[in-house]
Amino acid sequence: MQTHVNGITIAYNDQGTGLPIIFLHAFPLNRTMWTQQEEALSLQFRVITIDLRGHGESDAPLWRYTLDQSADDVHALLDQLAIQQALFVGLSMGGYTLLAFYRKYASRVKGLILADTKAQADTAEGKEGRFQMAQTAYKKGPSAIADIMIPKLLSPATIQARPELVQQVRAMIEGNEISGIAGDLMAMAERPDSIPLLKQIACPTQIIVGELDQATPPSDAKLMADQIPNAKLAIIPNAAHLANLEQPEAFTHIVATFAQELDKGKQTEPPGP
Repeated sequence: MQTHVNGITIAYNDQGTGLPIIFLHAFPLNRTMWTQQEEALSLQFRVITIDLRGHGESDAPLWRYTLDQSADDVHALLDQLAIQQALFVGLSMGGYTLLAFYRKYASRVKGLILADTKAQADTAEGKEGRFQMAQTAYKKGPSAIADIMIPKLLSPATIQARPELVQQVRAMIEGNEISGIAGDLMAMAERPDSIPLLKQIACPTQIIVGELDQATPPSDAKLMADQIPNAKLAIIPNAAHLANLEQPEAFTHIVATFAQELDKGKQTEPPGP
């Protein structure tokens, strides 16, 4: 499905009924990274997966991108779908977007799942790395970005033994426009430090990280879990940065359990005055 928000076309899927769960994907992928979670969870919940601007089937305008802008896109889509509150799941860049969303629209967040992501801003070295990657995208195209990113996204064992998954990730990366790749690199490089925000997060929160994640390692996940009040932490064995693709059953089980508890909490709340 597609809709028009904030001057651009955004693509999304909307399946199932019940508690809405909004999935926000990693850089530089698209909403199809959530296919296995979507199929399993839409039997019990309303599952919405979104192509963030610059990715997949959404528009990739040649202009400045920010994570606040992506948060505004998600907010506008929620309004169009008449969703007042939802559980949000964000992996990597999707997690950065969720932190931006929470900063602006906390009342819309019933629960948060932050997966394979971190609260810290980029270091000077990290920003330089994103700048260089944007230059590579501009000069050599998305396939060169896939060559750089796949070893950062998947574990060596997966790259060795699961060529079909490697090809799936490569196809997602190569399907993006250069403008979107460069734009989101700029957005991530400019994002603020979210550590001061963590103690202010008042909704139920689940942190997930792959045991082998080198891009946002378990130490980053533990920092968030320690700072966010009452947050839960799950470390998935034999998974790197794309934990939901490398260990989909384990990832989906964590999301389902958290969503069921969140939904149950809604049903057992005492009636208002």
